[in-house]
Amino acid sequence: MSNYDKLTSHYQTLSHFNHAQAMLSWDAAVNMPSGGSEARSNAMAELSVHIHRLSTQPQLEEWFGNAEQESFNTEQKATEQKASLREMKRQWQQATIVPEDLVKAQSIAGSKCEHAWRSQRQANDWTGFEKNWKEVVALSREEAKIRGAALGLTPYDAMLDKYEPGTTTASLNALFTDVKTWLPELIENVLEKQRSESIILPSGTFSTATQKALGLEVMKLLKFDFDHGRLDQSVHPFCGGVPTDVRITTRYDENDFVQALMGIVHETGHARYEQGLPKAFAGLPVGEPRSMGIDESQSLFFEMQMGRSKPFISHLSRLSADAFNAHNDPVFAEDNLYKIYTQVEKGFIRVDADELTYPAHVIMRYEIERDLINGVIEHTDVPALWDKKMKASLGISTKDNYKNGCMQDIHWTDGAFGYFPSYTLGAMYAAQYKATMIQNVDFGFDFDMAIQSGDLSPIFQWLSDNIWSQASLHTTDELVKRATGETLNAVHFRKHLEGRYL
Repeated sequence: MSNYDKLTSHYQTLSHFNHAQAMLSWDAAVNMPSGGSEARSNAMAELSVHIHRLSTQPQLEEWFGNAEQESFNTEQKATEQKASLREMKRQWQQATIVPEDLVKAQSIAGSKCEHAWRSQRQANDWTGFEKNWKEVVALSREEAKIRGAALGLTPYDAMLDKYEPGTTTASLNALFTDVKTWLPELIENVLEKQRSESIILPSGTFSTATQKALGLEVMKLLKFDFDHGRLDQSVHPFCGGVPTDVRITTRYDENDFVQALMGIVHETGHARYEQGLPKAFAGLPVGEPRSMGIDESQSLFFEMQMGRSKPFISHLSRLSADAFNAHNDPVFAEDNLYKIYTQVEKGFIRVDADELTYPAHVIMRYEIERDLINGVIEHTDVPALWDKKMKASLGISTKDNYKNGCMQDIHWTDGAFGYFPSYTLGAMYAAQYKATMIQNVDFGFDFDMAIQSGDLSPIFQWLSDNIWSQASLHTTDELVKRATGETLNAVHFRKHLEGRYL
């Protein structure tokens, strides 16, 4: 057996344990009773340690060294296997940096903080949350320093590298500083434009069961593979599991079906990416999503580029009117539903934010977590800083409103620092994909007409050919350039927003 084959066998074994871990996490969010938290936290911590031990076994260094000297049969095979070897080695290097005791401590602290957060957020209990989160932040800073020293990066850049390989604070600062020069004015212009528009908002009761049934119909339109996935309910919407068993969730409000429905469209984008990853590389790092930004580009392409477009809203109008038996209700009229889904409003909650104000939420979180991990601020500074930045970016205050302020998101509860930039990077990539589809007539289809017809296959084929099937065969810049002819260009994002909203 070649050293490369030894490595692929080892990483496929690792993938089985990661599969089990993903299912435990999904169950904890969807089904687990509150009394199971402590035992589940300990079990997941034990599993995390076992995965870490497998990821850092001493023989791996020798196998990598030998595999890099081996030759392959064909040029294509050599290219693919070199990419596979690169991604396995990247994961190995990431794992060997962090000591085992830190991995276990982070898993326990994160599980404890996240579980308590579910009730603490509802109670607006910053004091209780802060006691648990203090440990999460301390351990994350320790990890960031260790990673930074090993990789020659600043602490926050080292955390960014986990989610967005090759992305740096310097590049994000430049990108987001530019967005901040035009986004506030654009928001104000759109708000002024929309003041004269009349919108009929949903009223009454929309049962959870009917909302779920409607969501399943929309998932069928988006060609979700139900033989390899399912939809459930959780406190915070997410997509988890593995490509052959994708679990997505949403949360329902029986007074308003709008957010849950679009949340399902968003999570289905993640799921279709997972389900479309190449089977030939199943269980290997090279067969995984390229980066979190690319992963988010799929959910945001589904939600923003397709889901909030006029032709897609026409489908939602028909399906929702059918589901709620409300064909004569003006709420479900195409024009009204489009206005609802493109309504701009300065609000507290990121996951409920409209497409236009959403980047403001992300940029604010990026700036806070960057300074928190780099030691510029302390975790106790976050509530006041959050309030200050919300006032500056969206003109609203979160003073003493922790559940709608710094406690609203789940990501920081388990130390996922460095993740938030992925959301706006994903939105930018998604706009660039659509611009490419529209500009290149050689694709042989009209974007809006494909959606209007109800046969979205041409769009999905482009995504499959250019993004899903490529997994991690290329670096992020190479992947985007091969798909669109250029690396990330935020001009497409700005043009998309101006075109849709003005």
